[in-house]
Amino acid sequence: MDEEYDVIVLGTGLTECILSGLLSREGKKVLHMDRNDYYGGESASLNLTQLYRKFRQGKEPPAELGRDRDYNIDLVPKFIIASGELTKILVHTDVTRYMEFKQIAGSFVFRDGKISKVPSTEMEAVKSPLMGLFEKRRAKNFFSFLQNWKDEDSTTHQGIDLDKDSMKTVYEKFGLESGTQDFIGHAMALYLDDDYITKPARPAYERILLYSKSMARYGKSPYIYPLYGLGELPQSFARLSAIYGGTYMLDKPIHEIVTDDNGKFVGVRSGDETVKAKQVIGDPSYFGAGEEGGKVRVVEEGKVVRAICVLKHPIPGTEDADSCQIVIPQKQVNRKNDIYIAAVSSTHNVAAKDVWIAIVSTIVETSVPERELAPGLQLLGTIHDKFVSISSLYTPTADGKSDNIFVTRSYDATSHFETVVDDVQDVWQRVTGKPFSELELKKADMDNVQE
Repeated sequence: MDEEYDVIVLGTGLTECILSGLLSREGKKVLHMDRNDYYGGESASLNLTQLYRKFRQGKEPPAELGRDRDYNIDLVPKFIIASGELTKILVHTDVTRYMEFKQIAGSFVFRDGKISKVPSTEMEAVKSPLMGLFEKRRAKNFFSFLQNWKDEDSTTHQGIDLDKDSMKTVYEKFGLESGTQDFIGHAMALYLDDDYITKPARPAYERILLYSKSMARYGKSPYIYPLYGLGELPQSFARLSAIYGGTYMLDKPIHEIVTDDNGKFVGVRSGDETVKAKQVIGDPSYFGAGEEGGKVRVVEEGKVVRAICVLKHPIPGTEDADSCQIVIPQKQVNRKNDIYIAAVSSTHNVAAKDVWIAIVSTIVETSVPERELAPGLQLLGTIHDKFVSISSLYTPTADGKSDNIFVTRSYDATSHFETVVDDVQDVWQRVTGKPFSELELKKADMDNVQE
């Protein structure tokens, strides 16, 4: 391995694969390595055998679950927001050529002990049990205000300053009840907790607008999802990198990140071979995650607990949906953080016929993480099998500019990929010294993506 690369990328999670695809496309010489023999790292989709190997070593998957190859089970449950940033990157890079997407059938919220559909049309809003008659009128005024807002036209502002006034002020101006605020903030703006309420309203306004725009695109829900699971995403970006000359090595143990006397990155050692490069990008597991003095630290939220559940039926109360998201706002279950349920099925080529995969996840708040998922697990009906994981959330301790070592962040508890794209943009800027916006992501819409 005498040749030198511009960038070595460690780990084939989605963040790393997007970066390697984009860097290769920009003419950088990229070597991409992973200790696993499959793509996706923390964000992989596993078949049954791989799933059992990961969670129940030595146990074979039960025959009644069907064929191994019918399963592509995500380790990290996230959906793609139809008008979001990841969609723009997918379209901009033409990665959509390698994938097919399907819409997620419904978006639901848990309120007052039952599941209700997040209204996707005006008709549904009128019938929705989430609000009483007068509250529906107030909510309509609130949404009209957001839809009609124009920064340059003060007559649309109704005395509100989105950059100064808090979201609480905006809610109060329209007289919205706390249950409605809960539903808007958590099921539409997709905040994990209530911290946003006391902060300036602009980010919440942008999130609600993004949700509404994505909902309007296809009607039933704001989410799309790749056939054969989320593991298709990193693989497709890996293909993009390879087209532009990127080199991939799976199943390659990484023994050392080699630095010079000043601590600057020199190369990566695997066994007796050392390969050199100017820069390295990698996920936290390659840079001392969990060790003293490593390149990463645990973030404030600390840990995410996830339960992958195999069901032989759709989730009760979801109109027999083949896929859905359910948000359980924290206040409904006396918590600080929301609980999410993401469900997909054989319709998405991720499970055998008549099998649903539901993943319940939340941020850990107590010393008994699995118990915290109970409100979500109770909504699933009979659970055929369950696999629980607890993951620490890591973030880099430095920006990497001084030593050319750039570390990505762990996959957080959000139910979508917008924070992953934030990380991609941040690392891109640090590695290249150029703003991500210079990539000129064209105004992308998903109308040319197969449905």
